[in-house]
Amino acid sequence: MARPNIATGVSDSESVGMGKLILFMVASLDGYVAGPNGELDWEVRDPEVGSVLVPELQGTVETIVIGRFLYEGFQQAWPAMASNPATPPPLVEFATWLETTTKVVFSRGHPPVTWANSRLATTVDDAGVRTAISDLKTSRPGDIVVFGGVRLAQTLTRLRLVDEYRLKLQPVALGIGQPLFTDGAPRVNLKLVKSRAFSSGVLGLSYQPA
Repeated sequence: MARPNIATGVSDSESVGMGKLILFMVASLDGYVAGPNGELDWEVRDPEVGSVLVPELQGTVETIVIGRFLYEGFQQAWPAMASNPATPPPLVEFATWLETTTKVVFSRGHPPVTWANSRLATTVDDAGVRTAISDLKTSRPGDIVVFGGVRLAQTLTRLRLVDEYRLKLQPVALGIGQPLFTDGAPRVNLKLVKSRAFSSGVLGLSYQPA
């Protein structure tokens, strides 16, 4: 009998290929992906950015990887937005995509995971993270996107598990905050594979490890 994969629920016999792990986050000009307390109030809310970068992501991504606390925030916010008649249609479409796409929640504990199409990957150490990501890449179709949270993004970056960094570089320098590349992490040489400037001053940047 095929062994079910703990992180995905898919049996080894259903392995379908290897997708990329894409980290998709905002970043400040001085390298922070959140404020000191996790604030994101400095992100420029530019509909043009979402109308270009999000469909590019949705075109290849079949699985969402997300940290526990961000998952809880998403679960609280997005279903409500989808059902609100005042929500702009592009946000309703994104909310529906979040609802129907497979979501794998990375956590050191065993929180309840009740949102539709969600699964839990309990990862207590670096080895567990490596195994869970490897299993997802080989057992899920398409690409995998990581939206955060910060600690999960930092871990994946430190372990060199990210295949592509897609950053929405904001026209702001925070001065203090939570960096993506933490002190003591190994150096990562990157090559720019795509860039786009938006009228709001946001830059869409895609990097892959060199």
